[in-house]
Amino acid sequence: MSENRQKISNGVVKKEISPVIETIKKVMPTTVTIVVLKKLEEVEHDINRNYPEGFGHPNFNIPPEKVDASGMVQVGGGSGFIIDASGIILTNKHVVNEPFAEYIAITEDGAKFKAEILARDPMDDIAILKINPEEKKLVPATLDDETKLELGQTVLAFGNAMGIFRSTVSKGIISGLSRSIEAKADPEAPAQEMRGLIQTDAAINPGNSGGPLTDIFGRVIGITTAIIGSAQNISFAIPIQAAKRDMEDIKKYGKIKRPLLGVRYLTITPDIKAKLNLPVEYGALVIRENPLEPAIAINSPADTAGLREKDIILKWNHGRITGEKNIQDYLENATVGEVVSLTILRGKREIEKRLTLTERR
Repeated sequence: MSENRQKISNGVVKKEISPVIETIKKVMPTTVTIVVLKKLEEVEHDINRNYPEGFGHPNFNIPPEKVDASGMVQVGGGSGFIIDASGIILTNKHVVNEPFAEYIAITEDGAKFKAEILARDPMDDIAILKINPEEKKLVPATLDDETKLELGQTVLAFGNAMGIFRSTVSKGIISGLSRSIEAKADPEAPAQEMRGLIQTDAAINPGNSGGPLTDIFGRVIGITTAIIGSAQNISFAIPIQAAKRDMEDIKKYGKIKRPLLGVRYLTITPDIKAKLNLPVEYGALVIRENPLEPAIAINSPADTAGLREKDIILKWNHGRITGEKNIQDYLENATVGEVVSLTILRGKREIEKRLTLTERR
């Protein structure tokens, strides 16, 4: 039997010595369960709105045991983690996107706190919450200091698995870097493109959303955010640097400030070029997604600069726009008020447009 395995020898229990166990002891107190509550009448209103009479109304009744003493019903949940002893918590935006809801954060020892939403990132799936710990001493997580991540690196995922199993941890490796996916917060929501994600095979389930993904030393490297439901052990996390940037905005401005360009576009690839008979195989074709939405947002920087539908944006500050680095990637590294030079192909003519990025609302 391995010396590292727990065993009994001469009446003495020998415990496994492992860096994973030490990391779990360090990180688990920083992880919280987030419970989403709504008033019974709000839940009933939502049901009636989604199933109007005469259109398959299910006549659904909420069991009395699901309603607490104050008339609140749990309608969702997720995970989060403490990043400041004053009560600042990071989670996913999709965990706290219910209108007219209240949010409760539950620490590892079962203490419950009402959570206030400080900010939701308008671009990334990140939200920042605040609780009042009063006399309770909170343990903040250690955020990664931007060390270079590598394929095969050991990672641990923490959270409230399935919304049932609190204080769950799973172990895996980094399976991929800079991944891009389209994800939906719920079946009714539009798909959102998410880029630059960390892929891992650590087991992540519904309810884990918003929990920390750490390295073997317990430093948070990402926020777990999405899974591929039809696959085995393909999960994703938002790099922690995005959340650190948001926290810097909160400190400076009291809110998250993200830049707006104001165009709907299709990133051009060789396949798109062939299908649409375009003159180039890179760039972003300015095009509306559906007839009811304009390709260029009114009064946006793109509108003010004179961009038009069917323009092809070739370059951002002389850097090519490609499938590997599209407009969203450039916006991730841009700031509100920054002056940007765009190279535009309009018909057969290349033109330069300079514009100032405004704040996304």
